[in-house]
Amino acid sequence: MIRLYHNPKCSKSRAALSLLEEAGAEVEVIEYLKHPPSYEELDQLLGMLGLEPRELMRQKEEEYADLYLDDITLERKHLIAAMVDNPSLIERPIAIAGGRAVIGRPPEQVLKLLGE
Repeated sequence: MIRLYHNPKCSKSRAALSLLEEAGAEVEVIEYLKHPPSYEELDQLLGMLGLEPRELMRQKEEEYADLYLDDITLERKHLIAAMVDNPSLIERPIAIAGGRAVIGRPPEQVLKLLGE
């Protein structure tokens, strides 16, 4: 089972979902804009990805500037909380399986989770 944090309006996210389905993967789709991950889920996800919060953020989103998230004095907990409160800031798509996670950019990255 692969969990996919998905935005149906995003072409990369749609392509990643399509690739997984074509490969015969069982996919649990989570439309994260409607059902955002909790603080704990995001913190765990960052650990699986090996990223710091800012590396998972869509820094060109309007909210990023509006919330002054480029402020280098902001702590990890504040950045994670900002993504929980503003899920459009989260990079997409993200696929998770077997304790591993990948960002589907390019979409083919999600195929790394198959067969392991």
